[in-house]
Amino acid sequence: MITSEQVRAARSLLRWEQKDLATHSGVSLPSIKRLETQPGDLAAQERTVDALKSALEAAGVVFLESGVLVDGGPGVRLAKKADDE
Repeated sequence: MITSEQVRAARSLLRWEQKDLATHSGVSLPSIKRLETQPGDLAAQERTVDALKSALEAAGVVFLESGVLVDGGPGVRLAKKADDE
């Protein structure tokens, strides 16, 4: 599961607006707006969460599970490009 906070952070890393995420994921703009306003785990059907997560991952976002970061909370980062190594 991913959180609304992770989705907003991921969009920010990509410099995407909500409409960009809607275009790339196939999820309606009103649904994205609603989901992002509710704190915590996304309150959506599994296929909606999967569509959002897949679109963000395809653009280079990596979702970090709880416990990976110093404070133990979930997070996001951009994937390392091959030429960044």
